Amino acid sequence: MEALQFLATVQSYTAIGLGLMVGLGALGACIGIGIMCASFLDGAARQPEMISQLQTKVFLLLGLIDASFIIAVGIVMMFAFANPLTMGVTPGV
Repeated sequence: MEALQFLATVQSYTAIGLGLMVGLGALGACIGIGIMCASFLDGAARQPEMISQLQTKVFLLLGLIDASFIIAVGIVMMFAFANPLTMGVTPGV
C-alpha cells in the first residue's frame, strides 16, 4: 500500500506542477506578445519609414515567444502521459 500512496503523491504533485507550467507559460507568452505588439505600434507610429524593418524583427520575436510556450506544452505532455518520475514504482508489489 505504501508504493501506491507514493505513486499517487508523485502523480498529484506532477499534475499541480504541470498546471502551473502551462498556466504561467501562457500568461508570460501573452504578456510578452502584448508588450511586443505595443512596442511595434509605437515604433511604427514614430517612424513610418521603418515599418518593414520593424515588422521583420517583430515577427521573428513573436515566433520565438510562441515557440517557448509550445516547447513547454510538449514537456508537459511528456510528463502527463509518460511520467519518468513514476517508472521505478510498481504499485502491485
